[in-house]
Amino acid sequence: MSDPKGFMKHGRQTPTREAVQDRLKHFKEFYAPMDEDALKTQASRCMDCGVPFCQGNTGCPVENLIPEFNDLLHQGLHRDALRSLHSTNNFPEFTGRLCPAPCESACTLGINDEPVAIRTLESSIIERGFQEGWISPRPPAKPSGKKVAIIGSGPAGLAAAQQLARAGHDVTVFEKADRIGGLLRYGIPDFKMEKWVLDRRLAQIAAEGVKFKTGIEIGSAAHPAEELVRTFDAVCLTIGAEEPRELKIPGRELQGIHPAMDYLIQSNRRVAGHPDAPFPISAQGKRVVIIGGGDTGSDCLGTAHREGALTVHQFELLPQPPNQRSTQTPWPTWPMQLRSSHAHEEGGKREWSISTTAFIASDRDPKKVQALEAIRVKLENGKFHPVPGTEFKLECDLVLLAMGFTGPSQTSSTQGILKAFSIAPDSRGNIATGSDYRTSNPKVFAAGDARRGASLIVWAIAEGRKMAAFVDRQIRF
Repeated sequence: MSDPKGFMKHGRQTPTREAVQDRLKHFKEFYAPMDEDALKTQASRCMDCGVPFCQGNTGCPVENLIPEFNDLLHQGLHRDALRSLHSTNNFPEFTGRLCPAPCESACTLGINDEPVAIRTLESSIIERGFQEGWISPRPPAKPSGKKVAIIGSGPAGLAAAQQLARAGHDVTVFEKADRIGGLLRYGIPDFKMEKWVLDRRLAQIAAEGVKFKTGIEIGSAAHPAEELVRTFDAVCLTIGAEEPRELKIPGRELQGIHPAMDYLIQSNRRVAGHPDAPFPISAQGKRVVIIGGGDTGSDCLGTAHREGALTVHQFELLPQPPNQRSTQTPWPTWPMQLRSSHAHEEGGKREWSISTTAFIASDRDPKKVQALEAIRVKLENGKFHPVPGTEFKLECDLVLLAMGFTGPSQTSSTQGILKAFSIAPDSRGNIATGSDYRTSNPKVFAAGDARRGASLIVWAIAEGRKMAAFVDRQIRF
């Protein structure tokens, strides 16, 4: 602890954002980097608590050594700080941009002050490492002779692949999309993470020996899952939880109503220069309604602004949270409180306690949506009750369903994987495993959202690392 009074002398500071009117003209990241003196000052706010809740399961699923790298950064020992950060987290450049930072919610300083800017410091450490050339491939000293297949190339799959390759195993990652990265590639807008950040890390992983194969759907007739069981010593399923939660109300079949991820994937492909799908989804010049108030809804909001939406409304079923931490979620738990992203700063109308009851077809084209009907609701005893007299109608051309995900995709190919491997689901429809991440098939393991349900990127990385440790132990001995 280099400055025991740092938290008393300095306030919280985070990177400034580009002005709204300027950043809406592009899809690039828009945070200005902080200078070294400011970063050291922010690192000095860490109190080096006797029990650092920020780095335990309450705060950080990958168990980053947060007080340690804060102290090293404050001392100017950047390379040591990087070593500490990489000891627990394969991809700090991803979490530093995309993680909602439960570590900051668990920061002791946050009890009566603003918490340490942990995510900002984490991001600065990893970017300094890349700038200085300190991050290079770490191929294994000796191959193990064992082969591992990983299906899915999101953060859980990539973390597992890197860990297993460094342990000496021959690792192949299979991805159904045309490029590696899973939702990091096509689900996350560039204004949150530009894709050169992903490509930079993929180059390192490939140099460490991991082989990537794209455009392959394991479980299809062309790529039977049984073949992987025969030819690999272990198979790891990191296929995510892509099945969107549906809104089963009258008019759902109308054109212009889409799962949020379908919209984001198409937008990301356009930004990357890929051709449009046969029936492109765009917000340009449209009256947009986003149903769902979480991170995916926020991503849709920012994307719709940049595409030139005429108007944007965002509906949330739950009541508006309090501005400060609710007494129902005391420190150090993840707080129930109002969160506003950069996208909300950019515009749109945000409303809570709204239940959409029907979609209305257009008079000119009965196949297309023209409006929706909704009503305000009140939450009592865990149930939503309509408030009489609050019904309303809102005209719209594009509706995006951002209500979360229910588990692994229910497409025939995904179901083919589960059936071919004789894998049992759990009560929620996720892939059932034991504490060792092993499924009901002894050669098949699972981690990430496919196992625990839709969650945070930091949980995906943590799960991928832990699964890799069990797989290594299983096939090595």
